[in-house]
Amino acid sequence: MNIGGPAYYISKGLKSGFSKYMAGFFSISLIIALGLVGNLVQSNSISGAVMQVTNLPPIAIGVVIAVLAALVFIGGMKRIASFAELVVPFMALLYIVGAIIILFRFNDMIIPTLRNIVLGAFNPQAIVGGGAGVAVQQAIRYGVARGLFSNEAGMGSTPHAHATANVKHPVQQGLVAMVGVFIDTVVICTATALIILVTGAHEAGLQAAAVTQEAFGRAFGNGGAVFLAISLSFFAFTTIVGWYYFGEANICYLFGNKGITPYRILVCIFIIIGSSLTGQVDLVWNMADMFNGIMVLPNLVALFILIPQVKALLKDYNAQVRLDPKVFED
Repeated sequence: MNIGGPAYYISKGLKSGFSKYMAGFFSISLIIALGLVGNLVQSNSISGAVMQVTNLPPIAIGVVIAVLAALVFIGGMKRIASFAELVVPFMALLYIVGAIIILFRFNDMIIPTLRNIVLGAFNPQAIVGGGAGVAVQQAIRYGVARGLFSNEAGMGSTPHAHATANVKHPVQQGLVAMVGVFIDTVVICTATALIILVTGAHEAGLQAAAVTQEAFGRAFGNGGAVFLAISLSFFAFTTIVGWYYFGEANICYLFGNKGITPYRILVCIFIIIGSSLTGQVDLVWNMADMFNGIMVLPNLVALFILIPQVKALLKDYNAQVRLDPKVFED
């Protein structure tokens, strides 16, 4: 099985005495940021969504998530990949269809919503106002944090998954990775923002996933809230499984296979803890933002240093395509 990720391209690609320590720092940061704290956030989101439509206690929800996750973890990368391939595309399609239906039902609010977005971003009074600096700072802070958490661009997390792909040229997988960011941010996140705004769900005083759940509830009634709870549970659960694997790859880099079992136990414990923190959403997200920021730093430094190698690979790929356009066709 192929294995890779920032720890490998930092330690082997930078070729300096410091790169080994830099790779180790990244590995530790990722294990904490995604494998532990990140999965705490995901289980918290599942628990919050499920509690909106059921009377189950959060601890029970956490235990169920942890048990199901452990069963997938034990199956290894093959089971993880099979599970994600089966669930993610189907649930993403259902979610997008649901969002489109909501936009059709509230089509009279789309233009006013877009106008308000533009006016809110470029309002002259806000620009010259005394609080403009603070407002912009907060907008950038939360915009970057939520964007980073959503598409993971530059974090160094998804390279672990792309490294397992069997392709004829690495640039092929790099292009796929870029498409993934587009779909997540431009398609799914934009659709989510619009359905929240056109339905007025953002005015309900709710937090996190409950806001989107409110939007689906306003559009489809209780069935919409249930559908969103199911969709979110699948999305968050597949993220738990994926982030577990990213952490496992770095556990193996640092400690070898002997570190996998303790890591699995820790992940399951954090899943249960996250589900129990349903009343402390801000604390959970602030922890995630902090550790994500720490994790990004060594990866971004490595990416800038490795730009010449990336350009060389792209040049080689384009040259091969020009020589034989069918060379990379399957």
